[in-house]
Amino acid sequence: MKFTKLALILTLTWGCSAASAQQAAAAAPDAVALPTPSSTAQKLYSAAKADLLQVRSLLKTGRTQSSVGSGFLVGTSNLVLTNYHVVSQFALDPDTYTGEWVDTAGQRGNIELLAVDVLHDLAVVRVNRYGTGYFKLDKPAALTQGQYLYSLGNPLDLGFAISEGSFNGVIARSFYEQLMFTGPINAGMSGGPSVTVNGEVAGINVSKRLDGELVSFLVPARYAQELLKRVEPDAKPPKDFTAVVAQQLLVHQKAMIDQLLAKPLTAKAMGPYSVPVRESEQMRCWGRSNDRDSFSVEVTNCAMESSLFVSSSLQTGQVQIQHQYMKSTGLDEVRFAVLSSNSFKNENFGSHKDKRLTGPMCTEQFVKNSTLPMRAVMCVRAYRKFDGLYDFALLTSSTDEGKMNLQSRLDARGVSYENGMRASRAFLESLAREGKK
Repeated sequence: MKFTKLALILTLTWGCSAASAQQAAAAAPDAVALPTPSSTAQKLYSAAKADLLQVRSLLKTGRTQSSVGSGFLVGTSNLVLTNYHVVSQFALDPDTYTGEWVDTAGQRGNIELLAVDVLHDLAVVRVNRYGTGYFKLDKPAALTQGQYLYSLGNPLDLGFAISEGSFNGVIARSFYEQLMFTGPINAGMSGGPSVTVNGEVAGINVSKRLDGELVSFLVPARYAQELLKRVEPDAKPPKDFTAVVAQQLLVHQKAMIDQLLAKPLTAKAMGPYSVPVRESEQMRCWGRSNDRDSFSVEVTNCAMESSLFVSSSLQTGQVQIQHQYMKSTGLDEVRFAVLSSNSFKNENFGSHKDKRLTGPMCTEQFVKNSTLPMRAVMCVRAYRKFDGLYDFALLTSSTDEGKMNLQSRLDARGVSYENGMRASRAFLESLAREGKK
């Protein structure tokens, strides 16, 4: 699954995706143009600009710019809030990358990464300058749907800017709450603040939909407040955040699987079979059917509509369920068996060449739960850098009929071994043939 595609239909982009000024310029024609700011926006920008920063990730060798985002100084401190995805390169690979800040006056300096919150895509860095006190996070801004917000940052590495839009409620489809901002957030603005007309911080710019107009998202300010409470301003930062990120991912996967299995999976009829699905605020299901000359196919897909950004090449913390019911309308049993077998063999479980995960270790056997005999394949892959995390894939194929076939698949990404097995057992036990004992 590509980074910008979440659960098949939710397509987002994160603001640090512009890897260089040249790439940012190339992306500009497809980006939403920022309108001329109103007088209110001009006053806000004038008051806030001294505390706005561009946050850059640089290759240590030659200090070549690798990615860019935004950030802002908190109060009169030397602490800066930004997104985790803006600093992920030097968080996970400090031997290759380093961080740099640049302010609206062109001053610059080095960055020390103090804390990350991967679950809410936030980070706190320390810089060698102090804020004027404009951006305060003492209490969350009180928001009502439709009120104007103003997002600040450095879009497309073109210069600092302010964009206007409105607050349109809390989005619950991601696993963690986000605010919907009906205004432009372009690449490079990630990590910048979104404020009310009074300058109160409402949220932190994080992403936008690519398949819509002016549909953007903010991390609620309260999550930033919680992260700042855990930061010691004078603390010595860890050299490598890999273990910190791994621990946070383990916390997420437990909550994810606990929520998935908090109650029995919902049973959905497909032909004579009953298949498990889960529909919730975070998980949506879609179906389609296709009648061919000699067979028919019905497919159901359920997937979480969000995942966790770990790095530009790794997103995880997601569950997906798929069922495919095929029925012969003209094939004999031998030809139908070839058709269903080829469909089973076409499933992909990952490559042994993947640098992020180990090659898949798979086991195959014939099993039977209370009502349904099946052929089952279980594949497990371990994360190379994050101890205790695995990707699980369970694929089953019914073996009870010669001219009907149910193939089901569960994918649980970024889970502990225990929770991967727990989810797989629940899934396997929930598949059923109606009327059979």
